Amino acid sequence: MTELTIPPEADQKRAAKLIQEHVDVGDTVEIREAERTGSDSPTITGEVTGIDPGYLELDGQPLTEGSVRYDEIHTVTRLESS
Repeated sequence: MTELTIPPEADQKRAAKLIQEHVDVGDTVEIREAERTGSDSPTITGEVTGIDPGYLELDGQPLTEGSVRYDEIHTVTRLESS
């Protein structure tokens, strides 16, 4: 299990690069989303099925149904490698 925390000053492009270096398609990950005012820090767990421009695809789901935009990711923990 390895963890990557995205620096708060990282823009979407930098966050995407860091994540792409940390995970591979087929890895099982836990993602904690970036904290936003007035919200909890939701945790999402799933299998990486795509490393797409703009977002990390989890469990084959589109962005609106469970995948996460790079700029919304605070921490990625790789639970299991492919």
